[in-house]
Amino acid sequence: MGAQRKSRQKIVGMSYAFRVADITQIYDTHARSGLSNREILRRYIWPKYHICEKTFYNIINASADEGIISRVEEAQRQLSLF
Repeated sequence: MGAQRKSRQKIVGMSYAFRVADITQIYDTHARSGLSNREILRRYIWPKYHICEKTFYNIINASADEGIISRVEEAQRQLSLF
């Protein structure tokens, strides 16, 4: 029964896509300064999002996911219409 299931495409919410984009932007800004990932999380990301280190790494990895990238680009196109 389990083998017959159709694979479903994971739906990415807009708020998650924006959060991933914002956290990735914050990370990219401060990663060049030589700070460790943990220090970037403590100083710049945690005060705004209150996420743990594991969630932080999941979000950094999710920033390379095609579904999330396309969702953020779609949202940017919609916002530019107004």
